[in-house]
This record gives sequence, C-alpha cells and structure tokens, in this order.
Amino acid sequence: MGDKKIVVVQLSGGNDYLNCVIPYNNPHYVDNRPNVRITEDRVLHLGNGLGMNPAMRGIKALYDQDKVAIIHGVGYPDTSRSHFRSMDIWHTAEPTKVGTEGWLGNAINQLHPKHDNVVAAVNFGAGLPRALAAPRAPVASVTDLDNYGLMNHVAEKDRDEILMAFKNIYTPAIGSGPVMDYLGQTGLDALKGTGILTKVMGQYKSNIEYADNSFAKAMRGASAVIQADIGTRILYTQHGTFDAHTNGIALQEAMLNDVSGGIQDLYSDIKASHRSKEVIILVFSEFGRRVKDNGNGTDHGAGGVAFVIGDAVKGGQYGEYPSLELSKLLDGEDLQWDIDFRSIYTEIMEDWLEVDARPVVKSQYERIGFLKELANSSIP
Repeated sequence: MGDKKIVVVQLSGGNDYLNCVIPYNNPHYVDNRPNVRITEDRVLHLGNGLGMNPAMRGIKALYDQDKVAIIHGVGYPDTSRSHFRSMDIWHTAEPTKVGTEGWLGNAINQLHPKHDNVVAAVNFGAGLPRALAAPRAPVASVTDLDNYGLMNHVAEKDRDEILMAFKNIYTPAIGSGPVMDYLGQTGLDALKGTGILTKVMGQYKSNIEYADNSFAKAMRGASAVIQADIGTRILYTQHGTFDAHTNGIALQEAMLNDVSGGIQDLYSDIKASHRSKEVIILVFSEFGRRVKDNGNGTDHGAGGVAFVIGDAVKGGQYGEYPSLELSKLLDGEDLQWDIDFRSIYTEIMEDWLEVDARPVVKSQYERIGFLKELANSSIP
C-alpha cells in the first residue's frame, strides 16, 4: 500500500441531518416536518427505522459493502448558528477563539517539515479553505485540472520565456526579508506546482464516466492526482450550498445526488487503479438544521452527521441518533450533538495520516473506531 491519503468533502451551508439520514417513522419527525419530510416509501433503508436520502444511492451502495461509517450527532460545545463562525471552528478546531491555522495545514507541515513538496495538498476550487491554511504549508488550488496551468493560451515557446521571466522576478526576493522571502517562495512554489499538475491529466486514464457537474469534475481531478502518485496526501473540495431555508427537499436532493454520485465514481476509479486501499473520504458540514421546518425549508441548527468512506473504514453506524423529544432538544429547537468533531480529527490524524493531533485539538479525544486496525488486518 502506498502513502495514505484523505479526500475531504465539505458540504457548505449546513446539510439537513434529519433529511440525510432519516428517522422516517419517528412521530416527532413526522410532527415537526409536515412540509419538509421524506416518507418511508422514498428512503434507502438502513434498518432500525433509519434510511438514507433517496439521492444517496451511490453512498448507500458503498454502505452495503461495509465501506461507509455514518457518525451520528456530530458537533462541538456552544454551537454557533453562523455559517462563517461554525465553518471556521471546523476548519481550525478552535471552538472558543479564532484559530490561526487549519487542522489540515498543521498536518501538511508535520508530513513535510521541510516544506519540500509543493503539491502536498491539492484543493479543488477557488481560493484556499482555512482548513488547509498554515504558515508555509504548501497547497495547490485548482478550479479545473483539465485546463490548469499558467498562460495556457500562449504558444509553448513564448510561455516558457514568460515563465522564466516570472522565476527571475521571484528568485531575487529570497533573502531580502521575511515578507519578501515568503512572497518569493510562494511564487516559486506556485510555478513548481503548475509544472507538476499540468502533466497529471495527460497521464490519467479511466473508464469511469463522471457526471457533468462541478463536484464530479473535482472528484475526477482527485482521482487523477491520486493515480499520478505525485506525493499528494490531502485533497479537498466543497459543494453546495446546502442552506435550504426554502425549497428544502429539492435543493438538498440535488446537492446530495451530485455528492453521492461523485464519491461513488471516485471510489470506482481508484478501485480500478488499485489505489482504493490507500484513500479515505471524509464528508462533513458545519451544522445540521432545525428540527421543525419553516414551511418550505429549514433553518440553521446544531447536531449533524459525518461520513467516512473507504476500504480502510469499518462500515456501520457510530454514536446514537439524537433524540427528537422536545425536552431533549438543544434550546428546544435543535438536535443535540454527542460526538465532538475533534474525535474524528484525532482518529484521522493519528491513525491514518500518522501525525500528532494534539497541536490541533489541544486535548485528548476518544477515538470513535471507524478505521480498521491496519497493522493487524489486511484491507479487502
């Protein structure tokens, strides 16, 4: 097995837990969701009165193969209903103050203390998620790997001359002060990363027909990077918005259809290339939604659900589904959380990426147990 890798999928906007993993016959669910409810005849049955959203057929197929861990009731103390603050907490693992570095950025620097791999992490999307940000942590951000590169519209000879000019601009900055050192090194790293990633799609071969949407494109790019074996350990993307204040059922199902299909295709692709044993996929959202619908959608809530997917995962359900009884709701409106998301980070960082989680989570968190004991068992 090669170096272990993680693909992180961020469901931006607050995925509705109750309509993602559905307690379809629970009387409190039926009463609180008169308009935004998924009925028993539509769910993908999991047993014990729960079912997946009907748009999640791809993930359900992997669950049936014992490759999906459903982690119930995930959250953190003093839950924020702000998209920006809650996502920042997930990105930095700092619920009580504004964090200074991302949890994966810290992992990148532990994996590459010499900062010598400019594609140690690849983000599929615009900008840089806070989860990947840390001083000197090398990350490449790609919006479209098929068309990635600097000045692709320029003839090759002219482009080489222009890129050499850029290199000559960046290089003298090194050694002229900390700010210029950073800017100069960042510029050189970007040039190096471009050179590496532009070759990836040319080498990529696959028989998988991905869907025509932005998430599927990101998953196809992730598969290409994984198969290229360029030393990338962390891959990141986001999809949404899941912020279903209105049109709740249709919006969420459209988003989940993209995500579920894309993940199934990614898994099939890396399985065919004999890479699936070295990859896990984490799916999370910043919070769940209110228990009671607002007539056409749902508002920001608290406790949510996360998924970890892959050959190295012990499939099943972890934790208990939060109670929907009024007396047990958070502030009388939201699902309670029971599993601190930092337990997920601890297990992934220490048992999968094999780095120290303590600088990130700042304490000891009990492992959930969703990863197989790799040292003592073979992964089928």
